[in-house]
Amino acid sequence: MSSVEESLIRTVGLHYTYQAGTRSPVAALRGIDLCIAPGDYVALVGANGSGKSTLLRHLNALLLPSAGDVRVAGWSTRDSTHLREIRSIVGMVFQEPDSQIVASVVEEDVAFGPENLGIQEDELSERVDWALRTVDLSELRHRASHMLSAGQKQRLAIASTLAMRPRCLVLDEATSMLDPAGRRQVLETIRTLHHDGMTIVTATHNMSEAAEATSVVVLAEGCIAMQGTPREVFAREDELRALRLDTPPAARMAHIVAVQIAGFPTDVLSVGELAEAVAARCAVPRG
Repeated sequence: MSSVEESLIRTVGLHYTYQAGTRSPVAALRGIDLCIAPGDYVALVGANGSGKSTLLRHLNALLLPSAGDVRVAGWSTRDSTHLREIRSIVGMVFQEPDSQIVASVVEEDVAFGPENLGIQEDELSERVDWALRTVDLSELRHRASHMLSAGQKQRLAIASTLAMRPRCLVLDEATSMLDPAGRRQVLETIRTLHHDGMTIVTATHNMSEAAEATSVVVLAEGCIAMQGTPREVFAREDELRALRLDTPPAARMAHIVAVQIAGFPTDVLSVGELAEAVAARCAVPRG
């Protein structure tokens, strides 16, 4: 997480209330203060209804605050004169890829966004080639979009967003509807993008996915309940359980072992770290 001076995205006292027609208004966000720096990888976690999707939709002005402010590269999302710049900086990928696919052929879908921005042919071709390579879909560029698997469709949605050359990729439960193979493919794409310097903000219910981020923000009832590195957040198992949240399987197992073995580390995040901790305590001194 960043300081205010170096933030790419900053929310200040962000409130949002859904006006529910004849029903009582619903306060979805209540005073969110958040700074996201270039190159950050932020995971939003929280129970259903905690405000994750609502917060993400504020990051590129799909929603505007009821109170407070959201700034992207210094521009307020309330300033409609900079809406194009804001949405070119922050690209969105949603849970259901079919809702984002607009063309019948893979490469045509990737080209659709930049083509509508008036990008010249040479640069357009370069963008499409790069985006397809990045998500490993180059060999399927001429395939009908509806013939792709769910995981391939989600990677196509990412490629179509990347072709707009955003600085930040925002993903709203982008792997939740995928099988394990499709999830692995999408996560590998996200890892590659982050490694190459792209800012990533993702909402997820999968704590193992959240553990890969550089920081985790826990939402509860529209407020930030806790935030920190994955190691810091997932060590607070009791607090997370009170919020109806789990921890990554390796962290959960470490807490179980720690009940039986004093001093066993509870801040492990992966199976590899868990195995190393077990091995360290099973090692027989050489004499």
